[in-house]
Amino acid sequence: MAEKLDNGGFISLKKEYTMKISARNQLKGKIVSIQKGSVNAIVEIDIGGGNVITSTISLESLQALQLEVGKEAYAIIKATSVMVGVE
Repeated sequence: MAEKLDNGGFISLKKEYTMKISARNQLKGKIVSIQKGSVNAIVEIDIGGGNVITSTISLESLQALQLEVGKEAYAIIKATSVMVGVE
């Protein structure tokens, strides 16, 4: 859908999309820390129960997702293998 302008041109209207993904491990939480580096950012998401998931993402992604401390976000984990270790 587009909106016609007075000058005969058209502009696109922003449309919200809901994305479905194949990753089953989707953990909802709240961003508690963002540490910006020169290229990447380290984002910490508190998922409750004293558990915090840490992810390194690009600064471009940080900006595109409009991430900020206090905002709700999902930690989405997709792995082909899980390693187990003991001491």
